[in-house]
Amino acid sequence: MTSRRNFLKIGCCSIGPAAMTGAIGRMSLVNAMAQTGPDYKALVCIFMNGGNDSNNTVVPISAQYAQYAAVRGTLALTQAQLLAVTTPQGAVYGLHPALAAIQPLWAQRQLAVVANVGMLVRPTTRAQYQAGSVPVPNNLFSHSDQISQWHTAMPMGGTSGWGGRLADRMTALGINSPSTFPMGVSVNGGALILNGVNTKPATVIPGQTTTGLEGTNPENAAMVARDKSLQEILNFDAGFALVQAASANTKEGIRIAQLINSVTQSNPLVTQFPQTSLGNQLAQIARLIQVRTQLGVRRQIFFASIGGFDTHSNQLPDHQNLLTQVGGAMASFQAAMIELGVLDQVTLFTESEFSRTFQPSQGLGSDHAWGGHPIVLGGAVRGGQVYGTFPTLALQGPDDSGNRGNWIPTTSLDQYGATLATWFGVPATDLTNVFPNLVNFPTTNLGFMA
Repeated sequence: MTSRRNFLKIGCCSIGPAAMTGAIGRMSLVNAMAQTGPDYKALVCIFMNGGNDSNNTVVPISAQYAQYAAVRGTLALTQAQLLAVTTPQGAVYGLHPALAAIQPLWAQRQLAVVANVGMLVRPTTRAQYQAGSVPVPNNLFSHSDQISQWHTAMPMGGTSGWGGRLADRMTALGINSPSTFPMGVSVNGGALILNGVNTKPATVIPGQTTTGLEGTNPENAAMVARDKSLQEILNFDAGFALVQAASANTKEGIRIAQLINSVTQSNPLVTQFPQTSLGNQLAQIARLIQVRTQLGVRRQIFFASIGGFDTHSNQLPDHQNLLTQVGGAMASFQAAMIELGVLDQVTLFTESEFSRTFQPSQGLGSDHAWGGHPIVLGGAVRGGQVYGTFPTLALQGPDDSGNRGNWIPTTSLDQYGATLATWFGVPATDLTNVFPNLVNFPTTNLGFMA
């Protein structure tokens, strides 16, 4: 039988993991669908929950390795362990050894790093921060607050996500019309980043071949009768606005589930993904991109995430394991984009609520910090380069907010996101509607997208 939990999930436009066939499977679909072509673009966010240690993700070998090794101590990776990559200017950086699967993409100019990105209200120096002379994001170093702020791009608090507001602007331009499939899709539960003011995302649970209501069987007369009754209830004009709204949401969730099922049962991808949570999430995103034409969409925003990055202890083995999952899933996703012929049309980027202290803590770990180094991957990325300004790796140095290596960001989330949004097609005049604090920064495009 259909559980109350799954019924409510579908009513909120989520798409559950079980089969939907028979009477519900014969529901009518959208008849008119736009055809996608070269104008298709998708953004794919991987959020690393817990605070990824960027200090070990990307290490400046040619410029500051001695300082790195001296301060990181028990957490330092040797030069022999690091995967060397070189910028066009001749600077040598080392990627974490667990990212071996994506290292070759650096030389192929499909992989880039953006240095020292974080939540800011406006450009901030160490002196200004310590004097309290400029506003800073609320509750720095708090997981919940910083996660929310990375999702909303509102350092003083907000209720809509920047990906959702991006979808608002693109929807207002009619970019996906006449399709009603949501522009935003999460494959890891509810995602604030995708909640717009006027648009809402779909949630797809990965790892299943079909989606929809549980307990439906066309061979079972009782289930068929129940499903028929459900459709009659949903189509009944109750005369109450609240009931009508709930029915509309439930019907839309069922319609979306049927639409996905109708176009993902044939032509499976050849590319194999790691059998990990993140691998399954990116595989689901790849399948949805595969059916972009049938869905009638020209723009999509996806959200995936992986947890466990709050490495207060046992950091070296735990971080190795986590980044192995990230690198393997990213490499497979890039291969799938090549298979689908959309390498230049899909851009994957990472986020995390903050980095970790440069100075280790007791227990062979590190503590909550601030600015970190996200990774951008895709055929449209101007790769093989580190963008932005790498921090000076010195305790109490010019980029340290305190005395442990809490790097004050030199690039804001607004600038990072606005660069992605510009490539996505958001008009320059609409960027501040998506990123309200962008006006406080001198550069709105960091140049890492073609």
